Amino acid sequence: MHSAPSVTYPVGRSRGATRILVALWALGALCAGASCYLFDSFGWRHLLLVLSVVFAGVAAGFGLRQEGAGDLHFDGLHWSLTSSHASRVVRAARVCAALDFQSLMLLRLSEPGRAGRWIWIEQRAMPERWRDLRRAVYSRPAAAAAHTADPWRATAPADAP
Repeated sequence: MHSAPSVTYPVGRSRGATRILVALWALGALCAGASCYLFDSFGWRHLLLVLSVVFAGVAAGFGLRQEGAGDLHFDGLHWSLTSSHASRVVRAARVCAALDFQSLMLLRLSEPGRAGRWIWIEQRAMPERWRDLRRAVYSRPAAAAAHTADPWRATAPADAP
């Protein structure tokens, strides 16, 4: 079995992710509006509901604005993410696909000892490298594949022929 190719893929603002986030927020706002409409008395609970919808929209807007450009790189064993901000460099990370819409993926980068980071990647950023990236995301690291390929190798005595 061959390991996945090393790949570098651009990461940045994703139109698909923005559309999904806006649609989910609009659905939540619609449900909150329907709740306020169906229940006649407007009290502190409705005010809290409306403020939470507004707060969620503002927080999502700030989150989308701060999403910066960078490069996601797989070297065959580990993932790394570099961006224009020096404080946002992630090295020796693992990647897990949380959502996969074939042309849009939500990935979680996990670095030992740090909080995970969520990034959206989409095919339109670099279509010619998309398949290589998907192979790398869904492959096992080379060291893990070699270790599980022959489980008896690690337990064989050193003086065995």
